[in-house]
Amino acid sequence: MKATVYHAARDVRVENVPDPRIDDSRDAIVRVTRAAICGSDLWFYRGISEMEPGNRTGHEFVGIVEETGSDVRNVRPGDAVIAPFAWSDGTCEFCSVGLQTACLHGGFFGSEGHGGQAELVCVPQADGTLVKIPESIAADDKKRDASVTLCDVMGTGHYGVVRAKTTPESTVVIVGDGAVGLCAVLSASRVVGAERVVSVGHNSERLEIAKRFGATHTFDSHDEKAQEEILELTSGGAPHVVEAVGNQESLDLAANVARPGGTVSFVGVPHNVERAPLETIFFANLTLTGGPAPVRAYLPQLIASLEAERIDPSPLLDLSLPLDRVAEGYAAMDERRAIKVLLTIS
Repeated sequence: MKATVYHAARDVRVENVPDPRIDDSRDAIVRVTRAAICGSDLWFYRGISEMEPGNRTGHEFVGIVEETGSDVRNVRPGDAVIAPFAWSDGTCEFCSVGLQTACLHGGFFGSEGHGGQAELVCVPQADGTLVKIPESIAADDKKRDASVTLCDVMGTGHYGVVRAKTTPESTVVIVGDGAVGLCAVLSASRVVGAERVVSVGHNSERLEIAKRFGATHTFDSHDEKAQEEILELTSGGAPHVVEAVGNQESLDLAANVARPGGTVSFVGVPHNVERAPLETIFFANLTLTGGPAPVRAYLPQLIASLEAERIDPSPLLDLSLPLDRVAEGYAAMDERRAIKVLLTIS
């Protein structure tokens, strides 16, 4: 089969590799139909984080079950399925409370040979991991394409909003105009029902998408008056804040625009964060929370929202390429010529 393989910074290649096989009775083999490149993939692509040369890349994919192990009960060959970016057994003490990213028998795609930017993927713990996609989504090209965002960025954006304790008719500030930040806007507006959704970023085209997704106000994070204006708009700060970037400046801004006693949800994968703004957090009695999103816990709700057309994250997928051109996709996202690349595979 063909799969994307990491070699070095800015060097990813599609290569012929052995087909995956079922080594455990709880495994399933999925033939990938759609995959994506994630903003977090750019950290290893740029050489900011380390990755072992030869590793398979990608953690967002949907497809068709090809084969299942003898102990798999919830899916069968021919089923259209979606996988969250982490696999989990669905039965351990952490899965039982909706924290599948801490599963005792779990792991993350894009590691250990389980790369989603490929023609086939072996999915460990298939019963706890895979979720069936309704025929109304699988048979609709636009919705099927959009469903790949649920694997990570839509699920992570939603988790950020939920973790920030956002409530209907409330005010939430979302720092970051990447795919996760824009998905957080979509979730806050269309799923949770916040009354005032403030999107903060520095790309005018992306902030326009934020408005389409339901942002009531947008601010340019490069404007030195942005923080002051957000505080004025929110009468001293927002009770709910989502940090969706993962760098020092965005985390500082998120804490600075939070209302005393509020919650800052930190779901941007942290890079270049040297310190938490502890003094701000302490004196404003803020709660700092977040982490890797347990997307599996939210997939049924998000699939239903996509099926009912309450959410449409497809505008994020602004460049579509075949798997053979995956390197072009990485370069386009690295150079900010694309928000998120969709990989069409079969």
